[in-house]
Amino acid sequence: MHFMIEYITTTDFTECQRLFHGRGHAYPNLSHVNVDWFSPVVLITLYQEVDHDWLLTQAQQLMKLTAECTSVQVQYRSRKFAPTEVLLGENIEHTVVKELGLSYNINFGKAQNCGLFLDMSNGRRWVKDNAKDKNILNLFAYTCPFSLAAIAGNAKQVVNIDISKSSLTKGRENHRLNQHLMDKIKFEGVDIFKSNSRIKKYGLYDLIISDPPTMQFGSVDIERDYKKIVRKIPQWLKPGGELILCLNSPDLTEQFLFDVIAEHCPDCQFKEAILPVEVFKEAHQGKGLKVLVFSYCPE
Repeated sequence: MHFMIEYITTTDFTECQRLFHGRGHAYPNLSHVNVDWFSPVVLITLYQEVDHDWLLTQAQQLMKLTAECTSVQVQYRSRKFAPTEVLLGENIEHTVVKELGLSYNINFGKAQNCGLFLDMSNGRRWVKDNAKDKNILNLFAYTCPFSLAAIAGNAKQVVNIDISKSSLTKGRENHRLNQHLMDKIKFEGVDIFKSNSRIKKYGLYDLIISDPPTMQFGSVDIERDYKKIVRKIPQWLKPGGELILCLNSPDLTEQFLFDVIAEHCPDCQFKEAILPVEVFKEAHQGKGLKVLVFSYCPE
């Protein structure tokens, strides 16, 4: 029997984190499972069906990782609507977790995603460290984690754009949870590809963050659409400004981003890559999250 707990090394459970990243295909016979810590909940995510006795044994071991754990839940991404159920302990549907000193609302069983993508924690750290006095455009804002990091880093203004108004409402709630000054934060529930005038309204920007979904039925196909964002950089970004491009497709490597930049905005110069935290181990290079920082330097 393969035990995920054998690969979990953390002893610090004060912040939310991935505990085990099987989806990186780095662990034999466990590529269908991830484990996350959203205090006080351990969340197992399954991408294929498993034997229930095996699952219960895993849950019992994970429950013992920390005395703070009062619930072990499983989400079945292998099933329609990705349902979540409680394996052990309390039926907790909502919790507030910490990351980099910031608080986030987390909800279980309401949607496929619970409110925070843990693989982007180093990206949020970079934004927090580099946001001071900047006017920031946050594209595909979701529940606004980048925005929280930017305001915590003393950004001048953050403009959050997302087609989902309900996600932006959760983002607003996250900012209020952290007692942020709301007059520095804008929320625009619009289609990025159809709302250039609304986006330009708050510019020019010192920093643009683009963290799109790989595929969103009816609105985003990132292989087709990333170039549409990159072409707009000269209209949105100040000369000397910076651009964070994120890509979470296992089928596209970071070379895809370099190629899009070279073809559609060659005045952008590569600055650095932001690597995920070590737990997001990948057996095959380029399959996991890619986050690249560019500077916009028109002649």
